Amino acid sequence: MLVFLFRLLSFLPLPILHAIGVAIGWTVYLASGSYRRRLKENINLAGFGQHLYKAVGESGKNMLELPFIWCASPERVLRSIRIENWEVVEQAAAAGKGIIFLTPHLGCFEISAQVAAAQLPITVLYRPPRQEALKPLIEGARARHNLSLAPANLSGVRTLFKVLKRNGAIGLLPDQVPQNGEGVWADFFGKPAYTMTLPAKMLEMTGAAMILAFAERRPYGKGYVLHLRQFNIPEGLPLEAQVRAINAAMEELIALCPAQYFWSYNHYKIPAGVSAPHAAAPTDNGTPA
Repeated sequence: MLVFLFRLLSFLPLPILHAIGVAIGWTVYLASGSYRRRLKENINLAGFGQHLYKAVGESGKNMLELPFIWCASPERVLRSIRIENWEVVEQAAAAGKGIIFLTPHLGCFEISAQVAAAQLPITVLYRPPRQEALKPLIEGARARHNLSLAPANLSGVRTLFKVLKRNGAIGLLPDQVPQNGEGVWADFFGKPAYTMTLPAKMLEMTGAAMILAFAERRPYGKGYVLHLRQFNIPEGLPLEAQVRAINAAMEELIALCPAQYFWSYNHYKIPAGVSAPHAAAPTDNGTPA
């Protein structure tokens, strides 16, 4: 039933989907105390509290644009986006380097890999959805032409390394909380967040080019703008400093359109088996006391 609903919604124009999304965003915000509390805490912590109300609507747009991104034809999806600064990708490819695309939970992050795949083969790290009914839909949508999926486990990580060593392209969400042993504590908007070390390790081991990417959502359902920028980490930094540098780069991207960040995501949670930062004891909601 859910898959049928997604396919049905995909026929609606994007402006209508976004308008419905704003209404749903506010409905969820007003109905769920825990959702409202986390969104407010995170956006205020980052210093973007003035964008709270707009962020509520943008979070709803993020939900309602998924049928369009996942179920509409690739041609229709690609017509909705304008690419800026693709030259940085061409330069990396011409230099014979692998490419690591880092895309935070900002704007329409689901569309970024599809746009890249329209230009070159790309492999992205993938975690199956909790809702089993959505698994065929999401996997079918993400695994399109030139777009391959690597599971978020050791096998998938090995696949990504192989792609980079062949000078291919991969995509990662660097602000996704990793599992125990796969991250370090690094400040994110002034608060320790357990952050994945995988991008930094891949960069060091393969010498790949690192490119930051996010698809800004244009107002009134007018589509998206994919922003691309090259990112370099100074050589010789310890791993923790490299991870912090990546977090700082993510903060700079988010500051460009803070209302479109996924503020309701529990970025500061303590994964199972991970010691809390600064030896602080975890509270019931999974954050340091």
